[in-house]
Formats: sequence, C-alpha cells, structure tokens
Amino acid sequence: MSTLLRLATAGSVDDGKSTLVGRLLHDTKNVLADQMLSIERVSRERGMGAPDLALLTDGLRAEREQGITIDVAHRYFATANRSFVLADCPGHVEYTRNMVTGSSTADAVVLLVDARHGVIEQTRRHLAVVALLRTPHVIVAVNKVDLVGYSQERFAEVDAQVRAAAAELGVRKVTTVPVSALVGDNVAERSAAMPWYEGPSLLELIETIPVLDDTIEAPFRLPVQLVVRPQGAAIGADADPSLLDYRGYAGRITSGSVAVGDEVVVLPSGRRSSVAGIDLGSRTLERASAPSSVTIRLTDDVDVSRGDTLVTAEDVPTLTRSLDARLCWLSPTPLRERARVLVKHGTATVTAIAERIENRLDVDTLTDGPADTLELNDIGTVALRLASPIPAEEYARTRAGGALVVVDPASGATLAAGMVESIRAEG
Repeated sequence: MSTLLRLATAGSVDDGKSTLVGRLLHDTKNVLADQMLSIERVSRERGMGAPDLALLTDGLRAEREQGITIDVAHRYFATANRSFVLADCPGHVEYTRNMVTGSSTADAVVLLVDARHGVIEQTRRHLAVVALLRTPHVIVAVNKVDLVGYSQERFAEVDAQVRAAAAELGVRKVTTVPVSALVGDNVAERSAAMPWYEGPSLLELIETIPVLDDTIEAPFRLPVQLVVRPQGAAIGADADPSLLDYRGYAGRITSGSVAVGDEVVVLPSGRRSSVAGIDLGSRTLERASAPSSVTIRLTDDVDVSRGDTLVTAEDVPTLTRSLDARLCWLSPTPLRERARVLVKHGTATVTAIAERIENRLDVDTLTDGPADTLELNDIGTVALRLASPIPAEEYARTRAGGALVVVDPASGATLAAGMVESIRAEG
C-alpha cells in the first residue's frame, strides 16, 4: 500500500465541508496547540459551546473568495498508517471549475452530501467532474445525519440517490458513509449512535484504499521541457571537457519507465534513437520511472526541441491534428464554434480551431444535448482541429497522454481543461 494519498474534498455550500476537514485534522492530531487555542477563543466570543472546527479552513476560504490566494487550498496531514495531501475545493457553484483543478491529480475524492437535502444539482455536477477525470476512488460522506435523527432509512434513501446518479454518469464505484462532522460521528472513529452502520469510518476508508499507480505500467512518455546544452562560458574554463559535447533532453516522465539502451522515438518527427544515458542532477541512472524529472541523452544527434515527446519504440502513439475532447469550460467568456484557441498538450502548444461543439451535458438529466456554445462551468464535447500534429491518446487509456488545456491566444488565460475522447489519425 502506498504511504501517500492525494485526496480532494468537494461539496455544495453549507454541506459542512469546512467542519469535516477541520474535524479530520483535529481528530488525527494534526492541529497545532496555538491553532486550537485560537479557535476555542473565537468560538467562545461567538457564543458557541464547543470549538468551531470549520475555522481551521474558513480563513483560507475567505482569502480565496477575496482573490488574495489560489482557489484550491492544499493541506498536509498524516496518521500512523499514511500521509495525505488534501486539496480543499471551494463549494460555490461559480467555483465548480476549481474542482477540476483540485481533483485532476487526486487518488480519491470525498464528496459531501447533506443528509437533509440529498443529491442536488451541484452534487451531480461534482459527480460529472470525477467521472470525466476518472478519479480512482469516490467516497460520498452523507453529512449531518445527527439532524435527521441518525435515521437508517434516510441514509438509505440518499445512498440510493447517489448510486443512481453515479451510475448514470459512469462513475464505476462509489462508497458512501454516514457522518456527522460537527459531532465527529464516523469521521475518525465509528459511531455508537449508528449501530445499524457496519462499515468503516471515513478515516479508516482513506487509510486503507489502495493507490494503483497506473502511470508506471503505462508506456514510456517524456514531453521535452528543455534542451540542455552547456556553453563554454557557462560551464567554466576548468570544467570537464566532455561537457562541451553534452546534449540532453530534460522533462518529467509522465508514464512508464526507461532504461539505458532502450530504443525511443522522437515525436512528431518520428526519428529513432537509443538512450545513451539518464541523468538526475549530478547522478547517473540506469533506469527512471514516472513521475521522475530527468535528463535523457541519446546515442544519435537527432533534432529534438521543447514540445517534442520521447516515447518507447514498442508503443508509439498516433499523431493527430483532429480530435474530440470533453471540455470543462472554465472561462466567463463562452466558447463558440470556429473560435481560435491554443491547445497545450504535454509541453507542446499548438494553434487550434473549435470546429464543432458536439454536445453539452445537462446536469439535471445527466444526458448530452445539442449546443452551439459552452458557458462557464459547462461540460461538453468539442471537435478540435489543430495546426500541428500532437501525440494525443485517449484519456480512458492514459490520464497523462489524454489531458490537455485550452488557452486564450490573446490573453494567455486558461479557458478549459480537456480530456481526449477520440482521435482521428493523420493520413
């Protein structure tokens, strides 16, 4: 079992997400003593009989809503069994786009649902996002069960709503757990108030779920970030003379592994070569795997530039100028057909045209319908035509090879996060 879990939390406003995150930090003893004293003091000043654990995260949220810091706050905590990186996503509808950012690298998402209200539009939207991102584990915390009298019947109703919505959206597996973040029921420890619930607590779930690193098993891919070629003046007169002939290609391995001697292909040129060496800082490696950032040296003097991709010769992705992408539209400026945009895939940035908007997801009916625009927070499929070919892969096969970002060519602002649904090969 991996010792690190990347976790994201999401939920609608007033579902109690702040309190749940605060309770999780408190009950796992990841709150400093001076923080706790401050929370107790503020809670007393507000006339509250118990510490308001939501204050552990609300300060960050207030800053985010004023535009002072980033929209997704990251918290780090640990237990005896596992370490966690928690991405705390805002709950407001207008910040749904930020859930895409917070959940894009998550191993698991904890989605809150108010036991009194059940599945609402924002719940469906969040489930649609985790379905698109193919998040490996989805946990739905049915919160505020204390306000429905710890009713087994009500939990069963909400559980059925969640599973129906998840199935319609294509979420392969979802786990539900009844909790009361305010009281602490089933958060860190199982609750005696719900003897009818025989499952694990939320903490037990996130401590034990397996993290399957499919990036290592996938074919080798390295988008080139930088061509490393020291110049004489830069390395100094007393440096090793061999550095004068040094040429390496630096980047982060997004999937698979590579070893000295392996045959690789440079895309989009298609030139072949073999790995002469792998450098990690001042160290030389025989093998490197995702997600390491390394410098690759090749046996042949081939033309490689930033934006190219090194891939294994045993599994070369198809180059394409035409693809269908599922986009989460993140901009207040709507997307219209024939709009000119930039598409970032790996380290490559190419000009593109949105040829057609194929459909848009209706979060109420959970079905795709016709559309001629994509508005803020919309999710839809768009046919893109690129000016230059890229080695795109279907997101269903590989998250790294199938992910892309759509950018405004005038301002450089991010317009959409995209997942490749299908590609059309170059002739």
